[in-house]
Amino acid sequence: MRITFCQAVLAVAIAFNLLVLYYISRLQQHVLHRHRDHAQPSSRQPVSPLRPGVTILIREFEDFENYVPDVVRSFTKQEPELPVVVAADHLPYPPMMLPPAPNVQVILLKPAADQPAHVFRPETYVRTEHVALVPDGVKADATSQLERMLEEFKASPSKVAMVAAPVHSMAPLQCLNLQVSLKKWTAEYIAAPPSSKLCTALKGKAVLLFRTKDLFNLSMPLAKPLLTSIFIQTSLRGWAVRILDISFSVVHQPLLTSSHNQWKADNLARSNRLQLFRDFGIKRVILEDGKEQWFGCSKETPRCFGTIHDDTPEYLYQNRWTPPCCLKALRETAKYVINILETSGVRYWLEGGTLLGAARYHDIIPWDYDIDLGIYLEDIPNCELLRNAESGSIVDEKGFVWEKAIEGDFYRVQYSEHNHLHVDLWPFYPKNGLMTKDTWMDHRQDIEFPEHFLKPLVPIQFAGFPALVPNDYRGFLELKFGEGVIENPEYPNPALKKMDKEN
Repeated sequence: MRITFCQAVLAVAIAFNLLVLYYISRLQQHVLHRHRDHAQPSSRQPVSPLRPGVTILIREFEDFENYVPDVVRSFTKQEPELPVVVAADHLPYPPMMLPPAPNVQVILLKPAADQPAHVFRPETYVRTEHVALVPDGVKADATSQLERMLEEFKASPSKVAMVAAPVHSMAPLQCLNLQVSLKKWTAEYIAAPPSSKLCTALKGKAVLLFRTKDLFNLSMPLAKPLLTSIFIQTSLRGWAVRILDISFSVVHQPLLTSSHNQWKADNLARSNRLQLFRDFGIKRVILEDGKEQWFGCSKETPRCFGTIHDDTPEYLYQNRWTPPCCLKALRETAKYVINILETSGVRYWLEGGTLLGAARYHDIIPWDYDIDLGIYLEDIPNCELLRNAESGSIVDEKGFVWEKAIEGDFYRVQYSEHNHLHVDLWPFYPKNGLMTKDTWMDHRQDIEFPEHFLKPLVPIQFAGFPALVPNDYRGFLELKFGEGVIENPEYPNPALKKMDKEN
């Protein structure tokens, strides 16, 4: 078959077009693969080993007024190649006029939808073995300051995970010992002796020097307030901070030059502190002077936990006990209700787990979530609040809510309309020498018992006040719970959640 000239040209053109399409396809695939490689999560980003040296990290400052550019210039003037990272939640506004140097970077911690994760991780930018957290307004006075800090750090005992150089300001640096109990939702600060140089927390301004790997192994290394956040996390790890005889001066004092800016900064500090304790699950803070701060529920808020299932509150599954604000509210409600019953002539006694707590701790069981009281059914007419609760809920003059329980024939007094922590009042009556009632719950301790346990009732210290209990409360409790119940603590439903041995 003879191929004409036109057919030959057409065949060559087709072959050329196919070849062009092939190379275009390969090029597109190459570009696509490169794009995918760059978009991989940070765990797949090539990370170079940390090199000797220190990176300055500036985290805590106010957008509306700060001296960060002066801080950066003071350090880079002493050591021009010193790496500096300024970490902000969002792009600072007004813009900061930082030195235009490749070793000075502003990084944002708040993720953006169009950027890969590693961009917002500060450890991506700190590539030295050590990092110094520098507060706003600090001035580097000499090139040797960081070097001396590093030498002192390397010579410190093994339990020292950071060293601190005080900043000369209005308030001196104070050494504190911080004890954090996540189980009890509590942080307690204890003042160290004035001469102490080794502690677990600081109060005041300081430059902190860390190993980079240690700082960024904290779960929230740059959360605000910065020092509060860091020392809560490090104290839980048993780390100590050593105060050095090295100090820094300040660029300007005070940092905030107007009362309006100071007001804004104070509000932000309170907001950050509140959010930090929420994130860490700390609801009670005991300061070094003994004053307490509460970050949990109150009469104006719902309680800290939801509906209880199978007698096991959700906090037990988190290996925590009852939040202290809830225990405080339960104590207050119990004392109030018992006072009403006593003045009204209603015979009562501590029941169930509440009595067990009184016998074991002279207080509420640390993981309990309500208060149980037994009362004589025939005495109910003596109490106006109980009588009136028959026809609906009553909010009394102190804000407590009295009502007939919907679950059965008993009464409930709630801490407030918002906060449903409560005391349950169980009406019993004698029958053939036994105390019985009309509503029974599916609890092993919810059984009839001889009336002689109540004749007479005797006082015991409970939750900071005297309360009445059965005369042989050990025999009463062992009848209901079993022998040795006082000496052998257990969670309410061991089949679902067993108590750790160290408890």
